[in-house]
Amino acid sequence: MAETSVAVTASASSGTKSCSRGSSTPADNYYLARRRTLQVVVSSLLTEAGFESSEKAAVETLTEMLQSYLSEIGRSAKSYCEHTARTQPTLPDIVVTLIEMGFNIDTLPAYAKRSQRMVITAPPVTNHPVTPKALSAGQNKPHPAHIPSHLPEFPDPHTYIKTPTCREPMVGYQVLREKAASQRRDVERALTRFMAKTGETQSLFKDDTSTFPLIAARPQSIPYLNALLPSELELQQVEETDSSEQDEQTDTENLSMHMQADESAEKENSVLQQNSLKCGEETLIDNPYLRPVKKPKLRRKK
Repeated sequence: MAETSVAVTASASSGTKSCSRGSSTPADNYYLARRRTLQVVVSSLLTEAGFESSEKAAVETLTEMLQSYLSEIGRSAKSYCEHTARTQPTLPDIVVTLIEMGFNIDTLPAYAKRSQRMVITAPPVTNHPVTPKALSAGQNKPHPAHIPSHLPEFPDPHTYIKTPTCREPMVGYQVLREKAASQRRDVERALTRFMAKTGETQSLFKDDTSTFPLIAARPQSIPYLNALLPSELELQQVEETDSSEQDEQTDTENLSMHMQADESAEKENSVLQQNSLKCGEETLIDNPYLRPVKKPKLRRKK
């Protein structure tokens, strides 16, 4: 018992030295707050005992002893609690711990009802700032009745809810026409801006040349040349007629070639049939896989 209290005292003293050097972690802040609370308790106990003043070293020593005593009570109560397969210690665990440490439990009611005791007000509770999660979406699902509350909470809903990553394609006729018109308008606007920035422009106002830029009209040397040249539509029609004529010529050539091939095949078949008839009825081939091949006739295109 004495060895454990000395060890706890040494660790606490080393912790106070490290905290006093300027560390400001949450664990150090919690340790300092707990230390100050124990100092207030020790000071109130000394006042009840009749002391008017005390040295700082004496108060620190009594604080270390009280902290070691409370730490030992908590450790023993936790071990008894885990020994009975529980997660939270109860009052019987504390009672067994005090009895093992040699404390007389019968004196507790009389000590609690003493007349000169001092009541210490509880420190104000400060709410810790809540750090928002980076990927929090919706509210977490609470535990059902059959799941204990000490188990971890359910994850955020975005981890298991199905969210579509792409939109459904637009099939409506009106929507497609509007989209095509807006794209065409955007393309025309982008081309006019590009031509206005890269080529010569004219402005409506003499003072401000960047407000309404207009593409400068370039006069042609021969103004009637466009009227003499065929348009793009006429050129396209001429190309289509030429291609249709070429297709008709190729079709006629192919038909003539196929007709010649059919005639030659018919001649060969007739010769083979005559030869087979000459051989006699006994040599007639009944197997369809061994008969001479008949090529199909090609139909002419109308």
